[in-house]
Amino acid sequence: MARDKYHELVKAALVKERWLMITDDPLIVEAGKRKIQVDLGAERLIAAQKDGEKIAVEIKSFIGVSTLHDFYQALGQFSFYKFALEKKMPERTLFLAVPDDTYDDFFKEYFIMELLDRYQVKMLVYRIDEAIIERWIK
Repeated sequence: MARDKYHELVKAALVKERWLMITDDPLIVEAGKRKIQVDLGAERLIAAQKDGEKIAVEIKSFIGVSTLHDFYQALGQFSFYKFALEKKMPERTLFLAVPDDTYDDFFKEYFIMELLDRYQVKMLVYRIDEAIIERWIK
């Protein structure tokens, strides 16, 4: 499967943000008879806890012809991955990674925010120009 255009950028940004251990690249998850590939799995140790916080990240660039079409695909893929992770790796929290300009222009629309809330989409917003995670939306 082809990697997203900003895969390495988001991976580096997570390391900068102290997600010191990229555990999987990609993260393979069994979904029935199929195996799916979530872009990244990462873990960071949390002080005073025995186990670390574990996440899975699906990276999207939103560089297609239509942001809305890219969103349809991303939401469907996210929902499928989230369900598979809940069944097989419930300790991981799934995040959808999107560029900051797309977040500002598209994801802040009220209708889209309501939809994200309904489907419980957690996001991380990355800045392409600085290769950093700008914000986490839980």
